[in-house]
Amino acid sequence: MRTALIYHAGDPISGVGLARWLASFSDLVAVVEIDEPWRRSLKRIRREWKRSGLFRMIDVLAFRLYYLLWLARADRKWQAEGLAELRSTYAAPVPPPPLIRTSSPNNLEAEAFLRQHAPDVVLARSKSLLKRRVFSIPANGTFVLHPGICPDYRNAHGCFWALSEGDLSNVGMTLLRIDEGIDTGPVFGHYFWRYERQNASHIRIQNQVLIDNLDAVRKKLLEIHQRRATPIEIRGRPSREWGQPWLSAYLRWRNSAAGALRKT
Repeated sequence: MRTALIYHAGDPISGVGLARWLASFSDLVAVVEIDEPWRRSLKRIRREWKRSGLFRMIDVLAFRLYYLLWLARADRKWQAEGLAELRSTYAAPVPPPPLIRTSSPNNLEAEAFLRQHAPDVVLARSKSLLKRRVFSIPANGTFVLHPGICPDYRNAHGCFWALSEGDLSNVGMTLLRIDEGIDTGPVFGHYFWRYERQNASHIRIQNQVLIDNLDAVRKKLLEIHQRRATPIEIRGRPSREWGQPWLSAYLRWRNSAAGALRKT
């Protein structure tokens, strides 16, 4: 199976850990590293403003500040430990796979690079929606490991929103094939991790769910390549597109978790 990886610069769990993992069971033929210009981040902020309005945008920014002050240091420490675990489990591919650095996975340069190397499966760890002319390149599809259970928690930070909603049975990760919607493609797997609600942040949860389920995802990708996998049934499930985390929603989650802990 020929595979390719798309990921953002500054994400070593993907760029190092998942690259090694893919190379351990497939022929990793191409890596696309996205180094976005600041204008792209500004565009996301404008989109969130349009989605949320002024009050909710303040809520979003308040959570980001809170996260930077109180949560980010512990998460960086854990991510370093998680990356060390992946490095010790999976060897670096030799020789290194061909790599291209680009400002967008949708530009003509990235498209030509992927077409040149003709992967069977692409794993996309991208904040940007891929265009059809890009996600349709691999013969067996482009897939995402979405940090949330779909279709219930589509778009951003699905683990966070499930926790804040008290939907504790739907805190996990989804393997789905990309289509032209926002996490609306066929679902091939839901994956979970036994987290500690009162201690772990949503960033740690979504990364640990990923690391702990790599063997299961590997088996599923091989089944997909062999045309033996079928999408799971999701008809009748609720479906909603979520946005960036709010401080108010985070405090609701933490208060609920603290209350549950007191009752035990």
